[in-house]
Amino acid sequence: MSNHPLALLATTAEVLARPDADERLLADYERERADRFRRPADRDDYVAAHLLVRYCAAAHLGIDPADVAFGQQCPGCGRTGHGRPLLTDRPGTHLSLSHTGGIIAAAAGPVPIGVDVEHLGPRSTDPASLSHVLSPAEAALIRDHPDPTRAFLRQWVRKEALIKLGRATLDSLPEIDLSALPLDPPAQHRHGDLYYLELTTEQVVFTAAATLPTTLGEL
Repeated sequence: MSNHPLALLATTAEVLARPDADERLLADYERERADRFRRPADRDDYVAAHLLVRYCAAAHLGIDPADVAFGQQCPGCGRTGHGRPLLTDRPGTHLSLSHTGGIIAAAAGPVPIGVDVEHLGPRSTDPASLSHVLSPAEAALIRDHPDPTRAFLRQWVRKEALIKLGRATLDSLPEIDLSALPLDPPAQHRHGDLYYLELTTEQVVFTAAATLPTTLGEL
């Protein structure tokens, strides 16, 4: 088992092309939920995400994906079958997953971790949305950035990762000021007690946040 978190980033097609991409790895509730999606692409994303988080946990722990006891529990209502991902037999191992239109991210580690990934497309940044998500200092930086859409998405993905880490809620996002972080970051950097692993390509923006440095592995 690794002493540091591991993250995986892949396309849905890459995950489903693995020889061991067997939906029988999923629990009954996961397969039932997958079958409720109307669009085949949405179903594929869901299945791929729930497979990738198993592959990531298996690689982190050094076990077979079939032996990963994956579950979910909602921190709000306390019920299982939805909400935050976890390992039912290993409470000391923490999981996170994210998917967006054919791109999947997952992470596993010995400390809480949050990951998020979003498509970087030709959409414009709505100035009205800035006050709902960003601190005043962050909003000012983004307005002055040569590519406001990319800059906004970078901060949004960071804050989504913090939500999944348990450090933020949707209502608290404007109170969390990450303006000291670079908008065009290196792959690894630290802010406060958190290490950020970040990647920006022509297609996606990705962040993993944890109190230990995260390694980006290969599928």
